[in-house]
Amino acid sequence: MAVIRDTLSIPAERMVLKQRSVQKGRSQYEKTASRKLRFWVQESDQQFLVNLSDYLDTGLFLDHRPVRRWVTGMAKDKRFLNLFCYTASVTVAAAAGGASKSLSIDMSRTYLDWARDNLQKNGCDLTAHQLKQADCLAWLEQPVDEYYDLIFLDPPSFSNSKKMDGVLDVQRDHVALIEGCMRRLEKNGLLIFSNNLKRFKLDPELETRYEIEDVSEASIDQDFTRNASIHGCWKIRHQNAQCNQNS
Repeated sequence: MAVIRDTLSIPAERMVLKQRSVQKGRSQYEKTASRKLRFWVQESDQQFLVNLSDYLDTGLFLDHRPVRRWVTGMAKDKRFLNLFCYTASVTVAAAAGGASKSLSIDMSRTYLDWARDNLQKNGCDLTAHQLKQADCLAWLEQPVDEYYDLIFLDPPSFSNSKKMDGVLDVQRDHVALIEGCMRRLEKNGLLIFSNNLKRFKLDPELETRYEIEDVSEASIDQDFTRNASIHGCWKIRHQNAQCNQNS
């Protein structure tokens, strides 16, 4: 910390040190402080609210910058679904790319309020870009009432939130999650599936039913190349779908 301060001429009071340890269940999303070191940052033409002090994560996953760029480039006139949306940064990216409408779902009221701040800051129409508080796994099990052209699915590795009926384990439950998304995906649509479980293995049975492309390497920006396992990422389409050249 002293070297960074002296080398970059950053005042000590402008520096924040976050110490990370293995987290499981609710602890990874619970409040850890109340210092409220919140401010807006800019990425491309979008702005996002970050909090450097009060939670384990800041509100913006930097390792997903390429994915947000992809979504912006693909979203023109698309109906977009964002599951486990967190602070809805990917929805902001979709809206910036011209998505016609979106639905962003998360179980946390705190993060949905944060998501609303992000959407409003970027001039998004909240009647077109809607937020919903729900258990994503349970919501996906409901009858399909609407279809989407572009879906982003980025579940936590593990969750046992008191708001859930059971426990979410991404290795065990990813097939059900993907199947639920594919039931809602238009014929020529695209599902982007990501998670950060280091030992995650995609069920090979899925590749017999869908067109699946592992884009993990391309989805990680330069400053994460030393930790290339920070997340895995796949593009999933219905078989025989006509692929848009921008996707």
